[in-house]
Amino acid sequence: MVETTDTIVAIATPPGRGGIGVVRVSGPGVKNVMAGLVTNTLKPRHAHLCKFREKDASVIDEGIAIFFNAPSSYTGEDMLELYAHGSRIVLNQIVNRVLELGARLAKPGEFTERAFHNNKLDLVQAEAVADLVDAVSDHAARSAVRSLEGNFSQSIDELLEKLVSLRVLVEGSLDFPDEDIDFSTSGNIGSKLTACLIDLQGLFERAKQGAILTEGVTAVIAGRPNVGKSTFLNRLAGREAAIVTDEPGTTRDLIEQDILVDNIPVHIVDTAGLRTTTNKAEMEGISRTLAAAENADILIILMEYGRGPGAEELGLLEATGDSKRTTIIYNKIDLAGKQPEINKTTTNGQAEIFLSAKTGAGLELFVQHLKEILGMQDASEDVFMARNRHLDALERTRLSLEKTLRLLRAHAAAELLAEELRIAQQSLGEITGDFVPDDLLGEIFSRFCIGK
Repeated sequence: MVETTDTIVAIATPPGRGGIGVVRVSGPGVKNVMAGLVTNTLKPRHAHLCKFREKDASVIDEGIAIFFNAPSSYTGEDMLELYAHGSRIVLNQIVNRVLELGARLAKPGEFTERAFHNNKLDLVQAEAVADLVDAVSDHAARSAVRSLEGNFSQSIDELLEKLVSLRVLVEGSLDFPDEDIDFSTSGNIGSKLTACLIDLQGLFERAKQGAILTEGVTAVIAGRPNVGKSTFLNRLAGREAAIVTDEPGTTRDLIEQDILVDNIPVHIVDTAGLRTTTNKAEMEGISRTLAAAENADILIILMEYGRGPGAEELGLLEATGDSKRTTIIYNKIDLAGKQPEINKTTTNGQAEIFLSAKTGAGLELFVQHLKEILGMQDASEDVFMARNRHLDALERTRLSLEKTLRLLRAHAAAELLAEELRIAQQSLGEITGDFVPDDLLGEIFSRFCIGK
């Protein structure tokens, strides 16, 4: 356990009017706070109806107090939770009284950070606490719970055990150089490495789906004026998020909306129409369109059905490069009586979808295609929440294991194999917090809400 000398306090419920508000206190001074705030003797892990009192014994409020003694608490320290009426005035009065009794205001995420340092949670579980608070869909909430319960951590730990076993085999030869171990056959190191890579790939795919549920994707809608970009945005959002008129150039700045597309969080950006113009406002809007398209995870180019790509669309495709996940949508098929359709066998490799943003015909084709290009079409119920930092660590682990396998096949020195396995273990350990720099911890916990 990590010894802390200060006691922290914070309101744990969000601002606003509510029936109940919660104040949390944690640290070595909790018993002193209890003595000065409530007259009851609090039995650990029991709810007590109490009067919360000022220094002069006047009553602030009446509510429930629960004392959790160390180490059997969320933080691993002595901890007190106070359930009062949800008035912000009342909750602030309680906090001020606790401050008078020697506590200080908690920093964002400090309760969970103390839980991490006291081995009550690993880093994945700690992040899952914030992910559960911020969940924007049922799927995301369930995935966060699985991570909080330790599903992701268990998968990481199982792979770490296999890496440690491999390191034992390889580094054993360094301790006993006279044994002349043949790495190509000894302990089936090659097959064990391959098995680790297979497990790692499965873990990466599940984590990739979880990262999308956590952090979402950015999709940019681009095209010439009046092709229906704003109508398409409104159709996806399910409401009038953008102004729609028949006048070209209505959208002159980026319109950004966070929406859910079949449980996938999408930050969608409607952009100014691409055309040659001398209007300074439109020119600036077009410039912002190009910048947004270059930074997008997904680029959606809208065109009117019956009109092929012109200089504007071809220029956008050239500017964003071939690696961009681009989808071509031919809109307004309702005007020609055409049925919705998707074509994935185009010569340029970009899928073409024929739909009507006005009527919604064919929208389900786009949604299904979006899930496919994100790898979410078969999103299973055992997905756990993950973040981009987890994907980066898994990717670095993969690179080290692949390099180890190449070195093994080239009969390289054992020292080289041992070093790559050490790097792989360290990269993997960053996920759960076994190997993590303090500045990264500070960044992670600073994004938590106060009181969590």
